[in-house]
Amino acid sequence: MTAAPGQDVSTLIASMLREVPDFPQEGVQFKDLTPLLADAHGLAVVTDALAHSARGADLVAGIDARGFLLAAAVAIRLGTGVLAVRKGGKLPPPVRSETYSLEYGTAVLEIPAEGIELAGRSVFVVDDVLATGGTAAATVNLLKHAGATVTGAAVVLELSALDGRAALPGLTVTSLHTV
Repeated sequence: MTAAPGQDVSTLIASMLREVPDFPQEGVQFKDLTPLLADAHGLAVVTDALAHSARGADLVAGIDARGFLLAAAVAIRLGTGVLAVRKGGKLPPPVRSETYSLEYGTAVLEIPAEGIELAGRSVFVVDDVLATGGTAAATVNLLKHAGATVTGAAVVLELSALDGRAALPGLTVTSLHTV
């Protein structure tokens, strides 16, 4: 399937969203954005919309892993750099880390503690999906602890029933499509 030129962003995302029942576990209706990201027009439209939300930032942070793809594309559009916010254990030391809760335990996010000065920088967070908001909130906390000013966040898809925005009080969050 190819995106139709001229479609509004939300309609385009809806038309290319693949739903996978019972993945990664029974009862979950997984929302797969892979067809959208693989479509040149779809990727361009989403990138432009995310970049519009991120204007004014001097660095774009992408959350592991699909957020990396989107953040890099947005950073290129804005003429900024990109910061990969990684899952724990993927970066060489030293790192800054943030532990956060999941429904089944805890997880860790990391960024380099050396080589990238974040103090005083305006950073915009990009990810593919906002669900419960735990990963996004941990990312914001991690960046703030490093001295950055988080100017906002944007996602391609928001799962509104999971109320992820509640985990991000006071932060402007843009969602291109909500289900």
